[in-house]
Amino acid sequence: MKKILILNGPNLNLLGEREPNIYGSETLNSINDAIDEKARSMGYEPVFFQSNSEGGIIDRLHESRLDCAGVILNAGAYTHYSYAIRDAIAAIKIPVIEVHLSNVNSRDEFRKNSVIAPVCRGSIAGFGSFSYTLGLYALDNILGGSHD
Repeated sequence: MKKILILNGPNLNLLGEREPNIYGSETLNSINDAIDEKARSMGYEPVFFQSNSEGGIIDRLHESRLDCAGVILNAGAYTHYSYAIRDAIAAIKIPVIEVHLSNVNSRDEFRKNSVIAPVCRGSIAGFGSFSYTLGLYALDNILGGSHD
């Protein structure tokens, strides 16, 4: 079973209580549970990691090149300014799908810029927790899966 990394950045550990009008009422644990079930039904073993630290995210991206077939990444606010995470994504040479719960293009001006998008295989935003499921389908397509 191929492993895929579901990597979440800063403040996503507070989902369900942090600005539910923007991010919804689901917790990160409930989102992970749904992704776990869906990924396993598609033949993948999901590995979950969340860090509020840029270094922790970079370290886990580096590790993923050794044990994962791909990554679904919600880098949170690091999306908009972390060239270090951008460089880590470029370095690992496995597909990374950028996901966001909210529609970043309909929010603050600074959120419209993603410095990681150019090195990700694609970006999905604005579908709440379903963004992760769409990311899973996209990753499956890239990895040659045959799931509907």
